[in-house]
Amino acid sequence: MTLLTVISTLLWWVLYSSMAALVFALIGWSVLRWTERCAVVFNRIYLACLLWTMIGLLLVVGVAAHEGHLHPPYGALLSSGLLRWMLVLDMLIGAVLLWRLVPRIDAHRIRPGSACMAVAAIMAISFGVATSLA
Repeated sequence: MTLLTVISTLLWWVLYSSMAALVFALIGWSVLRWTERCAVVFNRIYLACLLWTMIGLLLVVGVAAHEGHLHPPYGALLSSGLLRWMLVLDMLIGAVLLWRLVPRIDAHRIRPGSACMAVAAIMAISFGVATSLA
């Protein structure tokens, strides 16, 4: 690969990650405000979701490349056992990132259960969208 190809790939990876992270942060912010019964810091939710999305894209693309499903249709990829394990790992990473990086407005850390609830809501919505597109 040439240097230009690598730079272009990295730019698109960051761009797509940031677009998805914004949607995930809006969902996570709503869920965390509801579960914590207190305001939470949105920009920290966005940071956690951005890191989580970038890691998640690497995991999914890695599984797709490993199994040879880089082109549509993605139905076979969605039924892959390895992808399911990577999604579980992805959810654990997301819960840890939200729990460690997101403070409430009163400077206390959010509860781990609230982070898990936010990750579950984000994954349920995103998996529903992904399966409807596949």
